[in-house]
Amino acid sequence: MGQYNQLKIAWACRRGMLELDFMIMPFYQNRFEHLSDAQKATFVELLDYTDPELFRWLMNQQSAPTPALDEMVRLIQAHLSKN
Repeated sequence: MGQYNQLKIAWACRRGMLELDFMIMPFYQNRFEHLSDAQKATFVELLDYTDPELFRWLMNQQSAPTPALDEMVRLIQAHLSKN
């Protein structure tokens, strides 16, 4: 994870909505290090969006604005369904 600040990302994973904490933090803790560099960049970008936006994407109420973000949402959802 050379170019990424682990503490900064972990802090950004902590969201104002508890539901998002239960979705995003476990994905970060268990899957982030296994992502490609492009996927890591997309995950960090995803954390810049608001809680309501993330919630709508993760609950399939709305699509993410880019294909890369949409793919990341699907990866997070897939991780949730395995646990």
